[in-house]
Formats: sequence, C-alpha cells, structure tokens
Amino acid sequence: MSGHSKWASIKHKKGAADQKRGKIFSKFVREISVAARFGGGDPASNPRLRTVIAKAKQFNMPADNIDKAIKKGTGELPGVSYEEITYEGYGPAGVALMVDCLSDNKNRTSSEIRNIFDKRNGRMAGAGSVAWNFNKKGFIAVEKEGVDEDQLLAVALDAGAEDFNAEEKGAYEIFTRPEALEEVKKALEAKGIRYSHAEIARIPKTTVAVTGKDAQHVLELMEELEDHDDVQNVSSNADLPDDLVEAAAKR
Repeated sequence: MSGHSKWASIKHKKGAADQKRGKIFSKFVREISVAARFGGGDPASNPRLRTVIAKAKQFNMPADNIDKAIKKGTGELPGVSYEEITYEGYGPAGVALMVDCLSDNKNRTSSEIRNIFDKRNGRMAGAGSVAWNFNKKGFIAVEKEGVDEDQLLAVALDAGAEDFNAEEKGAYEIFTRPEALEEVKKALEAKGIRYSHAEIARIPKTTVAVTGKDAQHVLELMEELEDHDDVQNVSSNADLPDDLVEAAAKR
C-alpha cells in the first residue's frame, strides 16, 4: 500500500497554487455540497462532510464559503445538483487509474475525460476493469522530520490504524479503515503529532514501478485529469521515482 504520499504531496503543493486562483475552492464547494446532500449538514454526524471540511480548512477556505456550500447541499440555499461519477482507465505502461468526478452534465464530463486519456496515451476502460485493485482506506501522512517513529506507530495502532509504512522518503504513511480515520487523527493531535495529509483515499493493492519517459507521461496524464474542473480525485497504482515527484511538486 506504500507510495500514496508521493501523489498526495504533489496535489497538496499544487493545491496552494490553485488556492490563489480560487479553483480549489470551487472543487471543495461541490464536494461539501454533495456530502451535505447525502449525509446531512451537521459535520458531527456526517464523517464524509467532516473530512472534506477539514481538507478545505487546510487551504484556508473561508468559513462563510463552507457554510454556504453546506446549505446548498441541504437545500437551504439554491444550488446545482451534482452527480458522482467514477471513471476507470489505463495510462502509459499499463498503469491503472480511477478518476472520481462530480458533474452537472455526465455526457460532457465523460467526453472530456476520455479526450484527456486519449491525448495522453491512455485509454478509458469499463466499470470494474481496475477497481478490483483498489481499496478505500483512511490515509494519513506524517512528515518524518522531528517525529519519533516508535511513538507514532504506537499512537496510530492504539487508535485503530490497520497498517503503517516507514519506507517512503520523507513521510510515514498510516492506513485505517475509512470509519477509523477521525479517531486516529484525534489521537495524533492529542499527542501533538502534526500530519500533512489526511483523507479517505483509493489505495492500490499492488503497485507498478514506472520510470523514465513512461513515468513522466503517467504524471502528465494524472496532472491533467486532476486539473479538470469536474475531477475531485485521481488515484493510480503507479510507483513514481522520487526525483520526478520532487520536481513536479516544485513546479
């Protein structure tokens, strides 16, 4: 299950740039609205809403914007109705990809996502083609600097973590059942352990090591998909080289 922190790191750093142009806020508005529509507007009783609000706050999304997005989801304010769609496909070197979208026009979104795959030497695939290789997990990344590994492992496992990976460069990776994510986050916070990422993510059961031009092409495909307005999240089983990831995060 290792390697997810690489892509998460790229997305987080690029999200700071998107924050400046407001793009990331529009994506959070969609996700918050849908979470509120399906689970209610109270974050205390809606784990999905609570998680996305925490992510939005990491990017300094104003509280007023969050409140309006919730009310659009619950119907207290007028808003657009979004449909949840997941597309599956393959990238260069046979890398498996899952693309989670929120769309108000399924036909348009499907066509545009297919065009991105085609343009970047990938291809769309049918439902279930790659989904079997992914599990939904709670994911937390903790930067290694200044963190005691043994303490982190003990706190995470005691709070309900399922797996722990210390092999990734720069970050410890913690995996939980989706419903246990909040408890593990709270346990880390109680011990003063700061995390850089915390989310419900699609984690691949097996990964594919991709190098050279293939790795660059896979990353370009993932970045273009992620940049689409309707795309909320891109997951893959690509294990990308550290130097490529570091360069991409700095762009």
